[in-house]
Amino acid sequence: MPNETQKSIINFEDAPVRRVWDEKDEKWYFSVVDIVAILSGSPRPRKYWNALKTKLKQEGNELSHKLGQLKMRSVDGKFYLTEAADTETLLRIIQSIPSSKAEPFKIWLAKVGYERIQETVNPQMAVDRARGQWKSMGRDGNWIRQRMLGIEIRNKLTDYWSESGIKQGQEYASLTDIIHQEWSGLTTSQHKKLKDLKRENLRDNMTDAEIIFTSLAELSTTQIAQSEQAKGFTPNAVAAQKGGRISGNARRALEKQTGKKVVSGQNFLPRRQQVKQLK
Repeated sequence: MPNETQKSIINFEDAPVRRVWDEKDEKWYFSVVDIVAILSGSPRPRKYWNALKTKLKQEGNELSHKLGQLKMRSVDGKFYLTEAADTETLLRIIQSIPSSKAEPFKIWLAKVGYERIQETVNPQMAVDRARGQWKSMGRDGNWIRQRMLGIEIRNKLTDYWSESGIKQGQEYASLTDIIHQEWSGLTTSQHKKLKDLKRENLRDNMTDAEIIFTSLAELSTTQIAQSEQAKGFTPNAVAAQKGGRISGNARRALEKQTGKKVVSGQNFLPRRQQVKQLK
């Protein structure tokens, strides 16, 4: 039986991942469909996962034999049998899904899995691969450091939200928009439109300055929410406004000093993709 004292839901950035602790195996088992949803970006992750399982089986991959069925809480509050996998199996699944989030997710998984990390999933190796991938997409060392720090800061904020009664999904998105609009003057959707992004990750296409100000806003929000012991949506929305405003004031001060705008339309999309989106 799962240990109820352990957190059964954790977050990768703002996306929830369900998990169950197995006392016998002494390891976490994670919801496969939750992780497929994050990596694939598909609006129908179960359908995507079923198609991927069929494809892997046709290729002779026996991955399905390593999956289990565990009861996990659904959005309706009830428990249903859900396909689950341990960290080792999940890493094999991740390799089968083309996603720009794959390497950051491996790093995150290694940190939250509480299992013995084998050489093939060594966090440092995952970090090196992520750096190599980001460099190939035009990022420099400073951007990469800021992006990875931003992931840690974001996760601490969503951990607080989860513990203080914020509902996954719409409430997370609403609070994120409050923070983002306070610091940048734009909602996240407006910022994506400015950068000509469709389904691409906004944070993966931010400039160094945008990442720093986003992190400052979210760090400030976490600390204010904690100091005010914010519980529920409305108190956390107030904390989000205050935290975002701190970063917004800093942004405006920098822009006044330099005469340059922080919020940018720059993105890191491949040139062919940019041309296709503009057609």
